[in-house]
Amino acid sequence: MSPFTGSAQSTEKWRHLRLATDDGVATVTLARPEKLNALTFGAYADLRDLLAELSRERSVRALVLGGEGRGFCSGGDVDEIIGATLSMDAARLLDFNRMTGQVVRAVRECPFPVVAAVHGVAAGAGAVLALAADFRVADPSARFAFLFTKVGLSGGDMGAAYLLPRVVGLGHATRLLMLGEPVDAAEAERIGLISELTPESQAPARAAALARRLAEGPALAHAQTKALLTAELDMPLAAAVELDASTQALLMKGEDYAEFHAAFTAKRAPEWRGR
Repeated sequence: MSPFTGSAQSTEKWRHLRLATDDGVATVTLARPEKLNALTFGAYADLRDLLAELSRERSVRALVLGGEGRGFCSGGDVDEIIGATLSMDAARLLDFNRMTGQVVRAVRECPFPVVAAVHGVAAGAGAVLALAADFRVADPSARFAFLFTKVGLSGGDMGAAYLLPRVVGLGHATRLLMLGEPVDAAEAERIGLISELTPESQAPARAAALARRLAEGPALAHAQTKALLTAELDMPLAAAVELDASTQALLMKGEDYAEFHAAFTAKRAPEWRGR
């Protein structure tokens, strides 16, 4: 870990999710299968804090996010969150909603690609978690539903009104967020909501293979590409190309750029170091 990025020790065990790491690939599993992995206050906080820790430690080069059991994530727990929020004052409600947004920001801003492995239901907050990932690998059982208007809330929850039009276009985003109707895997593939449609039950394996491919590639180049994709969404062209130029100039001073040239000259595969 860099000595400049944090003072706290790494968390040894997370209460509301499972974490496994293997040579640069982290696998995070939502583990409440009896509740279709419905999110609690603690689960939101764990996801936010885990992504911050992994970002500081710099040992992870790709992450797979999946759900145990019959589905990916059914959204916020109706009893533990919706029931509890009915008795909260405005200040606490704002704190809660800011926390859920911080989870999405953590997914978008972490310096490694995130691959969502989606099977079964991805509803409400679960749909937004998948949406925030860099890649969505789904099998034919997957169905997405942005259910916020169904409970009397804005469809623009957790950044959904920002992210979804940029993934599927304004027309499809309006339909999905306004009506809250489920979208099956075939429709999700047609409108660009998923990156890859796999055979039945193959989403976890294909997501892991994609994460491994990413982890074995040039990690710094991937991190900067992700950062630019997010930063340039709202930039004018002139600012975007200037940021691109500055980024490329810095990367051209990196070890990976020199390693590519050495490998090309020696007619061998590059040995990426992420530096």
